[in-house]
Amino acid sequence: MIIEGPLTKITNGLQDPVQAYLNLGKDLVHLNALIGKTIKVKSTGFSTCKACKRQRDEPLFRMGFCKPCFFESPMAGDFILHPEKSMAHTGKVDRDLKIESDIQLQPHTVYMADSGQVKVGVTAGNKPWNRWMDQGASAGKILAITDNRYEAGMIEVALKAHYSDKTHWRKMLQGNRSEQSLHEVTEGAKKHVPDGLIHFIQADGHESQIKYDMPEQLPKLNWIKLNGTVTLEDELIGLRGQYLVFKSGLAWNVRGQEGLEVEMSW
Repeated sequence: MIIEGPLTKITNGLQDPVQAYLNLGKDLVHLNALIGKTIKVKSTGFSTCKACKRQRDEPLFRMGFCKPCFFESPMAGDFILHPEKSMAHTGKVDRDLKIESDIQLQPHTVYMADSGQVKVGVTAGNKPWNRWMDQGASAGKILAITDNRYEAGMIEVALKAHYSDKTHWRKMLQGNRSEQSLHEVTEGAKKHVPDGLIHFIQADGHESQIKYDMPEQLPKLNWIKLNGTVTLEDELIGLRGQYLVFKSGLAWNVRGQEGLEVEMSW
């Protein structure tokens, strides 16, 4: 089968193990069903910006955006990567106040997750397990639920002095686990929440344990990025987070190349 289209992030479903799906063009691919099969993926030489939807014959600038949209679209504003820079609660516009208000002025969750090492993170809403699966976390636990994105960002900033906010891709794929339980980690993290925000702490926040469709033993892992000269052709052996893992040890981050137009066959 041959399908084609711009890459989008993998959609993960919380099952045992996690079920992963990829929307590519007009097709929805159940990736778990491809484990054990040889997959070929190659770039068409084109990219599509996820904001303006314009097709171009050059790489996208960053995060799936062309350069103009990265600097102009509200979906690429500073508050996306830095929640503490949210301003909608003050009524101050950054790029588009309506869109920024829709995103920022809703409950947000501050969580602790184990994705190869303990990390702190923020996500919109009060059901963060989709974010945990996207990050390939083995477990996640809710620390606080705030009224808006800015408040969650300020808690995260305070906790980043003590915990990482990054995911180490190799440790995550290898399934490394912290020596501490997330309950212990979360109890310790509560001590670092600023006084003015402690009322958002959840006394017994929801915790999830997550399993992925991965082999027990992995080959030596190497990161791969597709471009006009690189074609990926290998047997798929595992899925975790936004990564496809192959028999040779190649690990491909699909979301990291969002917007790249590819042809996929198996």
